[in-house]
Amino acid sequence: MDYRQESMVNIAFEILTKSAGAMSFYDIWKEVAEKKEFDEEQKDDNESLFYTNMILDGRMITVGENKWDLRTRHRFEEVHIDMNDIYNEDESEESAEEEDEGLVEDNYGEEE
Repeated sequence: MDYRQESMVNIAFEILTKSAGAMSFYDIWKEVAEKKEFDEEQKDDNESLFYTNMILDGRMITVGENKWDLRTRHRFEEVHIDMNDIYNEDESEESAEEEDEGLVEDNYGEEE
């Protein structure tokens, strides 16, 4: 098959489909660049675009530690992030910081 005309993300999807499980981004990128027959300059120019496209593609997910896998291999609960939890954590941290702003440090007995 001539991969030079195929999209990088479709090649990555094929690579992950044939793999036994999650793969590191670097290993996927190495295989994609090899199949696309990229030279060093093309590798440098396309790596960040490829990463962005991997994030945007709904067929693949990051499973931590920069490893990627097919979404179909994971249950929704394993990979879903509830943004409400993140916003609630941010609000809790902000209100704790606001409470600390009114405190005066007690440095009695310490030399400067």
